[in-house]
Amino acid sequence: MILEWLLTSIDVPRAHDIGTGISWHARVMILAWGVLSPSAIIIARFYKILPKQDWPKELDWRFWWKYHWMINVLAIILSVIGLVVILNSKSNSELLGLHKVTGYIVLSFAFMQGMSGMFRGTKGGPTKPAKDGSLNGDHYNMTAWRLMFERVHKTVGYATLIIIVICILDGLWMTNAPRWMWLAIIVWWIMLIVTSIYLQRRGRAIETYQAIWGPDNIHPGNKLPPVGWYVRRPGDDID
Repeated sequence: MILEWLLTSIDVPRAHDIGTGISWHARVMILAWGVLSPSAIIIARFYKILPKQDWPKELDWRFWWKYHWMINVLAIILSVIGLVVILNSKSNSELLGLHKVTGYIVLSFAFMQGMSGMFRGTKGGPTKPAKDGSLNGDHYNMTAWRLMFERVHKTVGYATLIIIVICILDGLWMTNAPRWMWLAIIVWWIMLIVTSIYLQRRGRAIETYQAIWGPDNIHPGNKLPPVGWYVRRPGDDID
């Protein structure tokens, strides 16, 4: 009885009869944007300093940065595959309206985010000084260019998450997906939300600058307000 209920379409009067193109498009896109991209954002927000890391003696562990961009690049590659699949499918004309609009917005934002990373400016600081030997760098000095990059990159990233939810839910409704698909993606998202709340309350949303260079006020960025929503400066706890 339960299995039958799970396998039944969400809107019983309508048939769940989709072609191979839509089916594979959905699988690839949900993996890319329902699973991978949110995971990459959680890693970037909450794992700038790892639990086993002896901060501030050990600085600039690049685990979060490495996996954040690698996972998102994989999501973009999968998106291109999903787009090619649906554009070459006879079922392409069935995906209209809100789903198509939000889908192209997500893809546009994704490519914009990828390109913006190339224009984040120089790093600087003790671990990557400038060519003239100074510590100057866009990130280390928190120049206007770097501040703009961080604000835009983070804002677009979180906005994309909201659009992803709308796009996926509309896609599930359009294809009249069975109940188990709805439950699976919603339960997964609830797990991500609960995990994020837990890590946020544990103070794991740590500012990038201090994760890289530590809390000392000799570093110019520590004299400026942190960039981001509800991020913590662990150096304040030391003071």
